[in-house]
Formats: sequence, C-alpha cells, structure tokens
Amino acid sequence: MNSRPYSPIDRFIHGLDQALRTTLGPAPEPSRPNPATAHTEVELTAAERELAGRLMRVNHAGEISAQALYQGQALTARLPTVRGKMEQAAVEENDHLAWTAERIRELGTHPSILAPFWYAGSFAIGALAGIAGDKWSLGFVAETEHQVIRHLDAHLARLPEQDVKSRAILELMRDDESRHATTALAAGGATLPEPVRQLMALSSKAMTTTAYWL
Repeated sequence: MNSRPYSPIDRFIHGLDQALRTTLGPAPEPSRPNPATAHTEVELTAAERELAGRLMRVNHAGEISAQALYQGQALTARLPTVRGKMEQAAVEENDHLAWTAERIRELGTHPSILAPFWYAGSFAIGALAGIAGDKWSLGFVAETEHQVIRHLDAHLARLPEQDVKSRAILELMRDDESRHATTALAAGGATLPEPVRQLMALSSKAMTTTAYWL
C-alpha cells in the first residue's frame, strides 16, 4: 500500500510527539554507537566530576534545543529537499542527545530542569526561520552550528584532561556539527546579518549559563 504524503497537520502532530519524547520521555535510542564506550572510565575528583557533569548538562540542553530547531524548521520548510536535510540532521542530533544523557547519568548529575522551556523557545525560532525562506533557514542552521562548534571547543578546553569519555562524545559532536554547517551552506544557505548573529550568540549565552546551574 502506498503511503500518502505528510500534510501540515501530520507534521505538526509528529512534531508534538517529538517534543514530548525529547523533554519528558526516556533517553532516545541512538542510531550510532556511543563513542564513549571505546574508553575506560577513570577516577575523577569530586570537583572534576561536578565540572564535567555541569558541562555535559549544558551540552544535553543544547541538543534538546537543536532537536527543536530542526523540527521547527522542518515543519515550515518550503522545499521537500530542505525539509529532508533538516530531518536527517535531527537524526544525528538525536544521537548527541542520547550520548549526553547517558554521560550525565554516569557522572551522577541531572538534565536541565528547564528542558521544556529550551525546546519550546527553540522550536518557535526554528519555525520562524523556516517561514522566512529556505535560504535563511539554511543560513540559520549554518550559523547555529558555527556557534555550537565554538562552544564545544570551549568545553573541550575546560574538561578535566583525564575525562576521555566525555571528550570522545564532544569531539564527535563537533565533527557532526561542522558537517551540518557545511551541508547547509552548500544547499544554498545565506549568510545572516551581523545583528542577527549577535542576537543568536546572546541567546545561546543565556541558555548555556542557565543550564550550567539548572
């Protein structure tokens, strides 16, 4: 039996289901093995474990936001090819979400209690970017990923040197984000105006600072 194309209502219901699963459900099943499993857990001091846990909580919150951004953009993207790229990127971000959730548990901390807020705000931003047009939506993806890469580099510099499990996760995440940015630009993404990039950086800073503590 041939499946019918998804209608806007279908995509909305799928997006709502994804939101509930991401913010309230158990950690998702990743499509790829967790890169941390290739490394042996090492002894961390209490201070090192707390720092690593807080940093991974921030990254987990960022992945919740990434899921929402891509889902929002996929909902409003005009070209099916662009929608497909958003959905594929969301699958890889789902891996990041699962890996960071597992590492959070291993480090004995908890996800951000503001996860539903991060999801709702990011979904709205992603949907608005999609409404603005596919070239701007793709440009928004590229700029978001560039900022995430800088953020990951900063976390890699702060992580305890011996925390190889967290490091392996962040390094593969950085590789994926770089590829997402390159793909978005190659698909026709436009360079965003400087005021928009600065506003995105300020919003990201507010989220990461809050998630570090909450």
